[in-house]
Amino acid sequence: MVANGQTLHRAVVEHIVRQAVYRRLGRPLPTPASAPNPLVVNVSARHCHLTPEAVETLFGKGRQLTVHKWLYQEGQFAAKETVTLIGPRSRVISNLRILGPCRSLNQVELAYTDGIALGFELPLRLSGDIKGTLGCMLMGPSGFFEMGEGVIRALRHVHMSPEDAGFYGVKGGDEMRLQIGGACGITLEKMLVRVDKSFKLEAHVDTDEGNACNLQPGTPCELTK
Repeated sequence: MVANGQTLHRAVVEHIVRQAVYRRLGRPLPTPASAPNPLVVNVSARHCHLTPEAVETLFGKGRQLTVHKWLYQEGQFAAKETVTLIGPRSRVISNLRILGPCRSLNQVELAYTDGIALGFELPLRLSGDIKGTLGCMLMGPSGFFEMGEGVIRALRHVHMSPEDAGFYGVKGGDEMRLQIGGACGITLEKMLVRVDKSFKLEAHVDTDEGNACNLQPGTPCELTK
């Protein structure tokens, strides 16, 4: 969708669709009308974050990540580049998407079902907290890169600006509750709050959680303390 000459992000389009559906049903959106920003809920599929050194090892000297699709958070993108993850007993996940830009540490984020398929017992961790976690081997077109640690299932979380945090009465590190409606509605506890002035209001759940409630663009969602 294009508005005022600018292409709208899919998450924004989904919110517009959700608004239209609720207007047609004559029902208010679950997000409080006085909220400074609309709540966007997205499924975060399996992916990895890599350092520049890891990218060069996997894709060749001087290679940098290239943009496949911009994500909802400002400056974040899904890269065109993907890798193959090699787990225990040579079990693999192919086409593992890299998210950019590059970071200062290497991390792979999987769902529990991915861990079962690979033979991993995944630790539940805050992104970036990788000390003592599992490692793996990554394979790219130009070589192999061994991660000594960094394979996790990321804690479900919600990004928000200080303005959003003030509205909901929370601070970074607090936990919230995400209520997801629809025929397969569920309530997800312990949504970790992450606050930064650059963040847009967005809740991230993984594929296991998204599939469990059949999360769709028109699914009503509400964030509460």
